[in-house]
Amino acid sequence: MAGIGGLGRRRRRRTLNAEVNIINLVDVVLVLLIIFMVTAPMMQGGIEVRLPKAATTPIATDDALTVSVTRDGQVAIEDQVLSVDDFRRMFPGLVARKKPKMVYIRADEASTSGELVRVLGIVRQSGVSGVGIVAEPEGR
Repeated sequence: MAGIGGLGRRRRRRTLNAEVNIINLVDVVLVLLIIFMVTAPMMQGGIEVRLPKAATTPIATDDALTVSVTRDGQVAIEDQVLSVDDFRRMFPGLVARKKPKMVYIRADEASTSGELVRVLGIVRQSGVSGVGIVAEPEGR
């Protein structure tokens, strides 16, 4: 009995397509890669210091503390910017707590030598025996 309006006919079932569309996946991954490549340099922390160029050798930063002197005379420990007076008060306690074997001073080439010497004196007074001044290798 073939019903009215074709209700009695057999319907063909659609087969499901279970394939992953790789092209869309690759597009999304490439867009994310480009976004990360563009934003990664902006996400890098640190203090902007333009180092002077000199004949140097690579330094080992294991068990070392980095102090930066900015162009405008401020001092930064790691990423924390301080005035010279705050640095003078805070640094001896930091040395006692971390006990670094070496302290590297990164001074901006536009900063005065007086600021560098002042920071160097504070570092030496705190009991650190190993102090180095960081420079950019020549030819870069």
